[in-house]
Formats: sequence, structure tokens, C-alpha cells
Amino acid sequence: MNRIRAIPGSIGGGARCGATALAAAAIALAATAVRAEFDVAAARGRLVLADEPAGALSLTAAKEKLTPEPQPIVLVGRIGGRGMDPFVKGKASFSLVEMPDGHASKPGHKADDCPFCKKRAASAPIAAVQFVGEDGAELPIDARALFGVKEGQDVVIRGSGRFDPKLGIPVIQLTGDGIHVRPAAK
Repeated sequence: MNRIRAIPGSIGGGARCGATALAAAAIALAATAVRAEFDVAAARGRLVLADEPAGALSLTAAKEKLTPEPQPIVLVGRIGGRGMDPFVKGKASFSLVEMPDGHASKPGHKADDCPFCKKRAASAPIAAVQFVGEDGAELPIDARALFGVKEGQDVVIRGSGRFDPKLGIPVIQLTGDGIHVRPAAK
């Protein structure tokens, strides 16, 4: 068992430092208890889909179909964040960007240098994806650890989505109840 103690003469003084260390230890212990109660294997078993769900829509097509009220949908996208980290640390959440179209799969093609890809990406929506537990709370584990995913991977998400065109940026909000990770292209 690790013990936290104040070192006399340390910054903040003995008693105050000891109280701060004790509070930090209590918070860390509580966080560990929450993680200990979370059954990772059960969550994976419930959420990871061996087969790709049928009828997956691109983010652009989903934007046209969805309304501000949640409805069932299957989306396909690439984990990405347009220059930002797509993952929320410690949460089963990430962002999806639009998949490249057919011309982008040609050998030697670089989407970052292609004016057509840049234009398409700039006008496409993004999807904010989260996975929740039975209680409706976001799962307290990083999506990378839960699903073994990384930035740049293509995934198909089944869940409940909504899109509100009145928002300033085009974001599809998706609460996933299943994820299929596509095998990497060779």
C-alpha cells in the first residue's frame, strides 16, 4: 500500500501539505474504486461487433437524414480530429471525420495535399461519439483501452444519433451501442 506523507519544510508547510496530500490520496482512491467497479470485459462483449452492421451512412449522408431528435443510425467514419486529439482521455469517447472517397485510395495519393480532399473535408460534418453504461453515464475508460483503436482507424458505429442544423458547427452527436473496427487496408 502506497502512503502519502508530508515532508517537513516542503512547499506549503507540514500540516497543510499533509491535508492536501490526504485529499489527493482520497480522490485517487475514489477514482480507482470507480475503475475497479467497471467491468471492461463485459463492456467489450456488449459493444464490440464482430460483423459490420449493414446500412452504414457516411457522415455527410447522416447529416442529411438526422434531426435534432435522437434516432437509430449506423455511421462509418475515420477516427480523427482535424488537427486535434480525437479522444477524450479517460472516457469512451472520440470524434469521427468523413472517410476519403474513391480517388483518395489510389497509390501515392496524399489527402493533405489534394485540393479536392481538402474541400470535401472542410464542408463535411464531424461526429462526436460516446459510449454509455446501463445508467446512461459515459463509460469511465479511454476508448483506446476499451476498443484497442487509434487515430486514423476506420470504424462503423451503431447507435442513436442526432444533428441540429442550428448549431454553429456541423456536429453529429452519436451515442454508440456497438462498434466494428474495420481491418486496416493492406
